[in-house]
Amino acid sequence: MLRVVSWNINGIRSHLQGAGYEEPSNCTARAVGRILDKLDADIVCLQETKVTRDVLTEPLAIIEGYNSYFSFSRNRSGYSGVATFCKDSATPVAAEEGLSGLLATLNGDVNCYGNMDEFTQEELRALDSEGRALLTQHKIRTQDGDEKSLTVINVYCPHADPGKPERLTFKMRFYHLLQIRAEALLAAGSHVIILGDLNTAHRPIDHWDAVNLECFEEDPGRKWMDGLLSNLRCQAGSHMGPFIDSYRYFQPKQKGAFTCWSTVTGARHLNYGSRIDYVLGDRALVMDTFQSSFVLPEVMGSDHCPVGAVLNVSPVPAKQCPPLCTRFLPEFAGTQLKILRFLVRLEQDPVFKQSALQLRNQTQVQLRQNKARVRSTRPRPSQTGSSRGQKKLMSYFQPSSSRPQTTSNLDLPSLGTLVTPETSEEEAMASVVEGHTKVSEAKDKKEVRSLFWKSLLRGPLPTPLCGGHREPCVMRTVKKPGPNLGRHFYMCARPQGPPTDPSSRCNFFLWSRPS
Repeated sequence: MLRVVSWNINGIRSHLQGAGYEEPSNCTARAVGRILDKLDADIVCLQETKVTRDVLTEPLAIIEGYNSYFSFSRNRSGYSGVATFCKDSATPVAAEEGLSGLLATLNGDVNCYGNMDEFTQEELRALDSEGRALLTQHKIRTQDGDEKSLTVINVYCPHADPGKPERLTFKMRFYHLLQIRAEALLAAGSHVIILGDLNTAHRPIDHWDAVNLECFEEDPGRKWMDGLLSNLRCQAGSHMGPFIDSYRYFQPKQKGAFTCWSTVTGARHLNYGSRIDYVLGDRALVMDTFQSSFVLPEVMGSDHCPVGAVLNVSPVPAKQCPPLCTRFLPEFAGTQLKILRFLVRLEQDPVFKQSALQLRNQTQVQLRQNKARVRSTRPRPSQTGSSRGQKKLMSYFQPSSSRPQTTSNLDLPSLGTLVTPETSEEEAMASVVEGHTKVSEAKDKKEVRSLFWKSLLRGPLPTPLCGGHREPCVMRTVKKPGPNLGRHFYMCARPQGPPTDPSSRCNFFLWSRPS
């Protein structure tokens, strides 16, 4: 049996840190190994690794029992990227980065590119510069004992941002290039599997809100998939494209089989997502050798879940890995040594014993010299004064006055003119009134200051309750460019779900008042 699994991991290093692993560390290889063991596949294809070559570490790239292949983004760090991990029992005979052939090394490549004359060299280089495609070619043996070629195309197709029409053009050109390459491999006699994040929900059954989307089936990406795939829903007059959506082949009417959910809205809790991750196989391969195709929504760690398939064939491993294998990268080549090779029991070496004895003697001499230097620099009693002439601590304090002061002019306001026995009754009354007036003014100023600081340090306003459930809301920030960029607002804290589900988020919205 041959088991293949695909997973958009949404950042392999952040995934490891979220699982409690720090990067880089000695346990990174063990952490990646656990991920691969959890997926339990002969070929594991990861998308959106967000790893560029300058940050690729050896523990991440070289895992015991596997040989790995990476495609990196050439333009941006921490963006895109795909990786394929093959068990040693499924070592490919060839591997290649990109779809156009411009990144080929001419040694151990997959080849078979098709007619790409409609693309310019600049366009082909741009389509392959984001690290979105990786090909591995394997030898497989059928149940009849025949050996055949199988090419696995691991892809992370572009997302079409509605605010950037040029990205839709880029996406459709990438689709077209992918189809040309896949059909060229088929024409050359190889079976082909296209798996990964295609970034398009093909049918209404594959999207939670297809009924509310205008012109759902008129989307350019869905039209492209219509031409690529065989329509198996009806036999008479159905379209027979070169590939089959393996999951719909086995589960044509399964609803809610989603693979991607919004993490911001918590939509995964109510399975409010879409199916944009696929395992596509050529028609003969799926019908003859596929035993099952599955979705693994229980596997957490990303905004996507893994998808995969099981084929009734056996992998025939190559004798050696193709040159694209990460263990052959110059920064890793020749360093595959066990840690015990770097540890030597030096205490058994007589030269080490003699050096250790000399070091101990030198250390003792140095300590004696340091003690002598400290004694020589310590001040003598004659330099600081004898104990007889030393002043007492109390000599540094002045005796208090014989007339103690009961109040401080700096702390209390003046209570008017000082009243003496010679002061008349009118002057005394005027002085008392003046004193009371100043005390009142002081109290008023104190209250004003108190009110000022209370208004300044009043803290955040109480969280409002949503209208649908009367529950505390959650604060969000506008991130879309525009006049409201950076503004805060309140919305229902429940996860997003179908509008008919009372447990899903209500439509409450309230702008946050500036504090």
